[in-house]
Amino acid sequence: MKYALSLLLVSSFALGSSHDGFRQAPEPGGVGPEPSRGPSSERMALDTYPKNPAIDALNYAFALTLSDETDMISGEATIDLRFLEAGIDEVRLDLIEQNADGTGMRVEAVTGADGPLAFDHREDALFIALASPTEAGERRQITVAYEGLPATGLIIGPNKHGDRTFFSDNWPNKARNWLPTIDHPYDKATNELIVTAPAHYQVISNGLLIEETDLLDGTRRSHWKQSVPIATWLYALGAARFAVQTVDYYNGMPIQTWVYPQDRDAGFHDFAVPTKQAMEFYGDMVGPYSYEKLANVQSNSVGGGMEAATAIFYGDASVTGERDVRWRNVIIHEVAHQWFGNSVTEYDWDDVWLSEGFATYFTLLFIEHQYGQDEFIERLKVSRDRIRDFMLVNPDYRIVHDNLSDMGLVTSGPGTYQKGSWVLHMLRGVVGEDAFWAGIQAYYREFRNLNATTADFRRAMEEASGLDLRTFFDQWLYRGGWLEFEGGWSYDEAAGAIHIDLRQTQDERYTFRMPAEIAIHLPPDGPIEGGVHGGVRPPRVEVIDVDGRQGRFTIPVPAEPLDVVFDPNTWLLMDADFERR
Repeated sequence: MKYALSLLLVSSFALGSSHDGFRQAPEPGGVGPEPSRGPSSERMALDTYPKNPAIDALNYAFALTLSDETDMISGEATIDLRFLEAGIDEVRLDLIEQNADGTGMRVEAVTGADGPLAFDHREDALFIALASPTEAGERRQITVAYEGLPATGLIIGPNKHGDRTFFSDNWPNKARNWLPTIDHPYDKATNELIVTAPAHYQVISNGLLIEETDLLDGTRRSHWKQSVPIATWLYALGAARFAVQTVDYYNGMPIQTWVYPQDRDAGFHDFAVPTKQAMEFYGDMVGPYSYEKLANVQSNSVGGGMEAATAIFYGDASVTGERDVRWRNVIIHEVAHQWFGNSVTEYDWDDVWLSEGFATYFTLLFIEHQYGQDEFIERLKVSRDRIRDFMLVNPDYRIVHDNLSDMGLVTSGPGTYQKGSWVLHMLRGVVGEDAFWAGIQAYYREFRNLNATTADFRRAMEEASGLDLRTFFDQWLYRGGWLEFEGGWSYDEAAGAIHIDLRQTQDERYTFRMPAEIAIHLPPDGPIEGGVHGGVRPPRVEVIDVDGRQGRFTIPVPAEPLDVVFDPNTWLLMDADFERR
């Protein structure tokens, strides 16, 4: 039967409480919601990177030498590979080759277990000929010796105090400027960083410090080991003079602060909160933290924050000594990334919202938990305003890309971060509080330390809610546009009802099907002494299902309402002109 505009008589609920959500009916023609069963059930993003899932990088060990006399670096990368198919005779790695301006890397040698291997370094990729074709399941180790001057990816230069520093900036695919890797999130691996640098540098990286030795030649050897697989954009190197504090522990894992020594007092003060509180919230509400430590690091390679696994980098200006609210929220966002983006990683760049949209919404969820609903709603509205401005200029922008080839467009600011966040917020309203968190936890549990797609996330939410979410996901993630309503309400005394008229006024290419709350404010309950009415009556909340460009809804009421409010609890990403008529 046709899914007609209809009134869904659903009990009211409060934001943040346990509720049934905006329940959606089955798709037309169906007898009930049938959860999708994995990526094949939904359009999958497939960016243009030349993936080879038959080759699995298990571990990278990078031995790097840094110097004060030159910005040239020398490196030796030992790569542990597993081959999932027989007959593979070549390995492709990403590594920017030397350019006419002198930047880029020059490969000196590639060796395997039995000696030198032939290689061809062209078009910013390193093609390595294997000594013999592989067998299925076979593991081999390859070592690449190289040197060069990074054009980007590793930023070498003075910090705000004029001190020489080395800081990585791999987002989104810049690791290839200084590290030979499969530089794409689909192939996660563990990693080690062994840095030899002048002894006045302290070095921070992913994982745990397993060696720090001052050598006789005035250099220091620092060996960091990350034992949980992560994507290459999350590999971190910071070499500078630091003040270091272990400020707290979360489930036995150290929480550290690394700031410039000139900023010691202010930095230790700023980064003391809210890292642990955010980790506790995400650990309780999502699932276990995956890593060995968490360090907040002041750096000069980023302007805001960069969520490198276990070693989050923040810009030079992040330390104020005042626990600035903006930087507080950056901390919360980057901590959220340790769960979404770092642990559960998008398989494909076209699904980058699984990282940035999630971290943005989970920042708001922590704010709701820690600082209250009013601040949560206010920040939702600020995000909505940013999305509106973005969509006016980019009306056809889709959150899930289509075979993205320009990595400069991998994110779009409000189109990825804020709109992705709002999609999760609306999904929470559609499926209900309990199902939302059950779906989030199931999704994290299944894909922790692995890769996921939008289809995987949809399947988790459908299984948790029992709803068919195809329409919801298609219209908000795979199409452009957003909701714009014109409408109003009128009271029909003879019928004892109110009439609600709504019309979608956005571009006709984009018509949305969404439930919407209507809050009906009725007069106070019966008269008391002196003819004065009793206490305030809480608003009655109904849910209407908007399924078309326009519709009329009739809702019985016992008396003429004082007011009727459209979307009173801020669940819809929309603009609305709604008043009494």
